[in-house]
Amino acid sequence: MPPRRCPCGTGLTYAECCGPLHDGTAAAATAEQLMRSRYSAFAVGDAAYLQQTWDTDTRPRSLTLDPDVRWTGLEVLATTGGGLFDAEGTVAFRAHSRAGGEEHVQAERSRFRRVGGRWVYVDGEPG
Repeated sequence: MPPRRCPCGTGLTYAECCGPLHDGTAAAATAEQLMRSRYSAFAVGDAAYLQQTWDTDTRPRSLTLDPDVRWTGLEVLATTGGGLFDAEGTVAFRAHSRAGGEEHVQAERSRFRRVGGRWVYVDGEPG
C-alpha cells in the first residue's frame, strides 16, 4: 500500500508534509504552511493541533470536530505576507468537504501572526 498523500494538497505524503507539524517535530515556516497544516488537522481529526496553533487571544476554550464531515480538498487562492521574515500574513482559500451527502465549500481569508517565533491562526473572514 503506498503512503497516504497529505490532505493539504501539496502532493507530498502526510509523513513528508503536515505529519511532522502535527506531531510537533517541525514548525510551520510560513503562514500558508500553517494554514495547510490546520486544514490537514481538520481532515485527520486533530483538534489538539488546531488549539495549539490558534492565537490565545482568539482561541475558543474547546473545539469539537464533527466526525461526519469528510474534508475533500483545499484550494489556496492567494497569500499576502506570511513569509520567512514577516510578522503577519493572510491566506485566502476554499476548503471542500462532504457531510450528510452534500458538498460544502468554506471560503475564508485567514489572518496569521508570529508569536514567540511561531505562526498562529488569528481569525478569518468569509470570502
